[in-house]
Amino acid sequence: MKPHVGVIASYDFTREAELRRWFPAGVEHTLTFTGRVPYRDNLELVSRLGSPDLLAEPTRELVEHGAQAVAYLCTACTFVDGVAGDRALRKAMTDHGAPRALTTSSAVTAALRAVGARRVAVVHPYQHPVDRRLSAYLEASGFDVVARTPLGLDTVENVYGVAEQDVLDKVLSGDHPDADAVFISCTALPTYDAIAHLEERTGKPVISANQATAWALLGAVGEGALGPGQRLVSLPGSVRPPSPL
Repeated sequence: MKPHVGVIASYDFTREAELRRWFPAGVEHTLTFTGRVPYRDNLELVSRLGSPDLLAEPTRELVEHGAQAVAYLCTACTFVDGVAGDRALRKAMTDHGAPRALTTSSAVTAALRAVGARRVAVVHPYQHPVDRRLSAYLEASGFDVVARTPLGLDTVENVYGVAEQDVLDKVLSGDHPDADAVFISCTALPTYDAIAHLEERTGKPVISANQATAWALLGAVGEGALGPGQRLVSLPGSVRPPSPL
């Protein structure tokens, strides 16, 4: 029987084709979405999507399809309420039947630890105060945020039009000499083809939200992610994500 992983994405997720590039052919994967939520601004959107109750139905759906591990693929939704909020989301998934559960934020911190990072430069698309909550989450998880570079978007919706070159430019300008690694936050950003190039240019690991989630989710079922030239997925086989809930 093939390993089977499940992904719950926020209803507005648009990077499914890119996400699938990290999954090897020998792993089955099922993607489902949260319900839509009303919102007036970035903080209200991610706060509503960060409600554990929102994960009940999609988790049960994935478990019925045979998922052996489930990930909630949304960065801000999983860090907005801090470490405790992230833990509550993972507990909600296991309470509704997921054998193992993780979130994008918990996967990112695991990935940063795996590449030996302690000081992190962050590139993100968020508005205030969501960007500050990202820093607070990372710092509470044991990291020092040495730089925080926004993409400079006027509205939440503009994130869907960000091009890979925009990501490349912001990472190169947002890197900091004191950073051990760069984290590209937000599952809406295109990063698969950019990571190896950025790591070569910066000389340090570059972790993206979708990459870390795929790596941790596949690691939860004993599999490795695909990503030529990407340091995280090229780690020795003995280096695995910590066991999810």
